[in-house]
Order: sequence, then structure tokens, then C-alpha cells
Amino acid sequence: MNKIVVAKTAGFCFGVKRAVSIAEGLAEKGGGCTLGPIIHNRDVTEKLEKMGVVTVNSPEEARGTLIIRSHGVGKDVYSRLSQLGVDYIDATCPFVEKIHKIVAEHSAKGAEVLIAGDNSHPEVQGIIGHCSTAAVAVNSMEQLQELVISQKTFGQNALIFVAQTTFDMVKWTEFKNFVKKHYTKVQIFDTICSATTNRQTEAASLAKNSHIMVVVGGRHSSNSRKLADICRAHCRTYFVENAAELDTAQIAADIESFSGDVEIGITAGASTPADIIKEVHRIMSEIKNDDMDIDFMAEVDKTFKRVYIGNRVKAYVVSVNNTEAVVDIGTKHSGYIPADELSANPNLAPKDVVKVGDEIECIVTSINDAEGVVYLSKKRVDAAAGLEKLVEASQNNTTLEGIVTAVVKGGVIVTCEGSRVFVPASHTGIPRPRKDEAETPEELAKKLETLLKKTVSLKIIEVNEARGRVVGSIKNAAKEAADAAKAKFWENIEVGQKFKGQVKSMESYGVFVDLGGVDGMVHTSELTWNRIKHPKEVVSIGDELEVYVKSFDPEKKRVSLGAKNPDDNPWTKFLKEFAVGDVVKAQIVSITPFGAFAQIIPGVDGLIHISQVALEKVVDISKYLSVGQTVEAKITEIDEEKARVSLSIKALLEEAPAEEEAAEEAPADAE
Repeated sequence: MNKIVVAKTAGFCFGVKRAVSIAEGLAEKGGGCTLGPIIHNRDVTEKLEKMGVVTVNSPEEARGTLIIRSHGVGKDVYSRLSQLGVDYIDATCPFVEKIHKIVAEHSAKGAEVLIAGDNSHPEVQGIIGHCSTAAVAVNSMEQLQELVISQKTFGQNALIFVAQTTFDMVKWTEFKNFVKKHYTKVQIFDTICSATTNRQTEAASLAKNSHIMVVVGGRHSSNSRKLADICRAHCRTYFVENAAELDTAQIAADIESFSGDVEIGITAGASTPADIIKEVHRIMSEIKNDDMDIDFMAEVDKTFKRVYIGNRVKAYVVSVNNTEAVVDIGTKHSGYIPADELSANPNLAPKDVVKVGDEIECIVTSINDAEGVVYLSKKRVDAAAGLEKLVEASQNNTTLEGIVTAVVKGGVIVTCEGSRVFVPASHTGIPRPRKDEAETPEELAKKLETLLKKTVSLKIIEVNEARGRVVGSIKNAAKEAADAAKAKFWENIEVGQKFKGQVKSMESYGVFVDLGGVDGMVHTSELTWNRIKHPKEVVSIGDELEVYVKSFDPEKKRVSLGAKNPDDNPWTKFLKEFAVGDVVKAQIVSITPFGAFAQIIPGVDGLIHISQVALEKVVDISKYLSVGQTVEAKITEIDEEKARVSLSIKALLEEAPAEEEAAEEAPADAE
């Protein structure tokens, strides 16, 4: 039994499909022109000419809107179009655009450019047109070897090596190995289109298992000619532009020359329409009028398959820019995923979500058959998959993470697992007013906006799969985390343990410090070695304090903290510098009925008892001393254990008469 197999990769690639779709759309709007044949296929260009889209050879010949074909053009062409004021549509293949960017960037830095490709091909000419340094194209090993011999200075400083998107993969591998041996400062970029690679690989495999191969493609199509070369290496091959060129008599004779079943393979270049491939398939099946086991164009028919809004399809990412991702879904349409349909997180740019070469699942959201465009959403597929994870998280009480992406009436939206989760205001953890206090919607919204773009932990507290509604709680997740932190705290706490905490609240007697879910109190006397009346003199709410545990009560959940650094203890300094009997200057800091306290050094005060203020009996100490006054006094006692100092002004007054008497009794100096 004879068999015909059509390559799955046969026919239009994404770039060609997109360019032809643009041309057909232009025809429907009244026509225009293309700069050179839109693709290397005579049947397509003739069809477009009948529709009103003609081919011109230069920007100067343009009439109406001009299409830059998928092969791309050099920078000078864009300049000429701009100078002439020509309205144009750029249909350059995204894979070709990528090469333009590579050569432009690296040649601007001084690197010379080597291109594996046909120098006469428009794609290669366009690539050269984006180079600002020397650029050379080679299409055979002989040309590459001649380049190395004849241009010895080429590429010696810096060189980049790229390939025409439709270049032969086998030759490209040979070229790369050769170039690596002869150029030490070369940077190689694998720029052969993945569709080309797949097409050539499948053609070789199909040809190895076939008696006869038919390659369908334009005479001037580089990738079609390469397919024919690849197939000829394995079996008898016919290269035709369309079904009319098939030599049916010769093919029938060839089939008869083989004994037994005959395997016939059909493949086609990237610029070959599906209807031409179908016609070739039909003619080949009619050449032999017996039963043929025909693999009837299942993959080629993809080009004609219809898509519907709501369809879930696989998409291949071919280009990504700041506003969208361009994808191939295996139909005649050009597929686009707008940035806001790539991810539920509005903070992510398209390049943060997908990259060229990714295969993703999408849902069709709208179709424009007239323009050959389909719009899709990856976000909706992610949301459906994410909903399953949210259901599971709800059942298992799992804590999830998400990003607050919007403030809505009554709460916020958190993007979590690709889905939108509504968190009511009461579950956001934002402080709410007391029952007797009013709060306007505007005031609430302003509070909720402080959460925008923040990553939060949340619990899923309600899932309605039928409505696709999910409700979450940031507060519940925070409470669970706080409870866990408290439990751990009480398990590990010990006297002397050090913490860094934030001042949470303040009273006249001390401050409360957040130790990570548990509050501890630092008494005012433990904040500083200096005498203060209120904690606000040394700290503010929100300040970070280094503290240590003085004592704790797990049952009452109380922790007493200290913040004074022992190394800064002024009492230690005092003992080093002063002793009983020393006379000091001290400033009165407070007055009591029993005496006055005077600061000797910051942090150390001495008591001047009322009996030590004057020689006479003192009843009202305020008649002798006042706050802020500086006095001289004698240290009469130091109690190291209680850290107390006694001072006396009276002692100095008692010593003064004795000194005066001694001075009077001393003999006068001889004259």
C-alpha cells in the first residue's frame, strides 16, 4: 500500500503569515504596495496584485500605503521613507528584527559583522543595512575560507557572527566550528528561526523514510531551496512552485520503478500557502489510482482551522515588546496578548512574564477575521489554574502570598496565584475607627491605598467556584504569624537576652517596645543614666532601641527591659575620678524639704542635707539655694552599694575660719 505523508511543519511560518495577513488587510482597505515581493511565492504575489497590492522596487515608487516585507530592510530605507513622507506598515519578521538589533548594538561598539547567508538575499541585505562597521556575508565553506585567507585584518579586534533566519542548520554548525578556530574574539549568536530549524529537521527525517519527496516553494525562496537540498541527500526529490509544475508522468514512472509499497513525502517552504500544498497533495494522490493510505493534511489544515471566542489554545511566543506579546497559535491569524492580559499583576511588564520561545496556554478573547488578528489572554488561564490552588489553600488553612493590586469599594484586591482575591477592609489589618467614631469612604480608601503594590500574606476564608469569587484575610494570616512568634518568644526567653525593638507606645513611667509580637516595658529610670522627667526627652514612638531582659513573667505575659548600656554607667566614671574629701563644683538640680540634690557629673547627683547647707540652722532651704545654682561642696561620704554621694557646703565654711587664723598667725615677711 502506497502512502503520502505531509510534513507537519510545511507551509507559512508566523512571520510570513503575518506579512500576508497585513497585505490582505491592506487590499480590503483599497490597496497599496509592498517593497519587493511580500514573500518569495509567485502565486501569492499575483493574487495580491489582483487584489490591488502591487510590488514596487524602491520607496520612490510607493503609491499609497507601503508594506515593508517580512525580510526587513536597512536603516537607510527607513530614512528615505521618512524623507518622502511615505505611509508604511512594518511587517518585518520578529526574528529578523532581533538580528537587526544585535548587529546594530554590537557594530556601534566597534565589532565587525560576519553573516552566514546569501549576500543577494533581501534579508541579508537588510541585516547589512543595520551595521555601522564592516559586514561580510558567506554562503559556503569556500567563501568562508577565502575570507580568512584574503581579509586577514577582518574580525581581529572584535567580531560577531549571526545567521540568516533560514540558513541551513548543518552548514551553520560547520561554519561555527570553523569560525571558532580562526577568530579568537568572536561572539556567536544562533539566529536561525526555530521554525526553520524544525522544518529542516523534519524534512531530513521524512526524506530518510521516503522513496520520493516533493518540496513546494518559490524558486527565489532561500528556505525552500535549502529544503530541496536536504531532501536530495536522502531520496529522489522534486522541487516545484505549485501543482502545475508537477511532472506527473515522470513521478508515476518513478513510483512504478520501486517494488512494494512506496512512501511519498511532501514538505513546503515558509512562503508556501496551504492551498497550494493541498493541491500538490491532491495531484500526487491521483497519480496512482489504487488505494493510498493518505495522512490527509491534518497539520496543514491548521492554517484554515477556525478559532472561537473562549477557545483554549496553545500559543508560541515569537516577539515581546512593552505593550504586548506576539504569538503564533497555528492558524492564519496573527495573535496578540495585551500586557494587561498576560498577568493579573499590573506591576509586571510583558518581558517579566514571557520570553520568545515560550509555549503558553491562552484563551481567545476576540477575533478580527477581516484583519487576520486574534486577541488572547494568558491571565484567564492562570486564574483558572490558580483557583484550584486557592481552593486547596482554603481547605488546608495554608498561608499564601500575593500583591495588593487595587483598592475597591469596601476593601482591596490581592493578586494571588494568578487570581483576584477580595480582602474586605475589616480583614486588611488597617486600623479601623471605634464604633462611636465615623469614617468616610474617602478616609477609608486613603488608608487602604497605603497597601498598594505591597506583598502580603493572607488566608483564604471563602471560595465560590461557581461565581469565581475568592475572599481572603490579611488580618488572619498576620494573627497566626503573631501567635506563632509569641509562642516561640516565650519558649526561648531568658534574663539578659538582647533584642532590637521598636518603641510602640509611651507613658510617663516608661515606654513599651515591640520585641516581635510581644511587648516589653522599659521603665523611665532604665532608659538612660541621665536624670529625665519623661521618656519623650530621649526617645520617640517608632525609634529602634537595643534592650535586654531584666525579668519576665510568662503567666502574666510581662517582660521588664533595660536599655542603659553598662559601659556608659556614670557611677563607674565617678568612682575613678572622685574620692571622699574632694571639693567639687556641683549644680543644684532639685530642692526638697530635707535638702538639695546637686549634679556632680551627668548621671551622678549628690545630696546636700539641710544640716549641711550653712553654719547656722537652716529652716527654709530655698533662702540659701536655688535650682540651677552652682555651688562648691565637699564630698563627705560615698556609698558604692547604694550609689549615693553626700555633699557638704557647711564643711567648707567651717574650714574657712581656721585657714584665716592660720594666715594671721604666720610671721610677716622681712622688709
